[in-house]
Amino acid sequence: MASVASKTAFKILTKVNRLLLPSLSKLDMNRLSKTDKVLIAYKYWVVMHVLD
Repeated sequence: MASVASKTAFKILTKVNRLLLPSLSKLDMNRLSKTDKVLIAYKYWVVMHVLD
């Protein structure tokens, strides 16, 4: 279980991600570049830590 400070840090990180990183949800997942796939994996990792 994550500490309160860690959860708060990840919540702030998700807000920053929404502002700075592009939305990739409407793109075809089979045609994404490696960079786009890394961005999706990074966003997934952050979300999983917020929900933990």
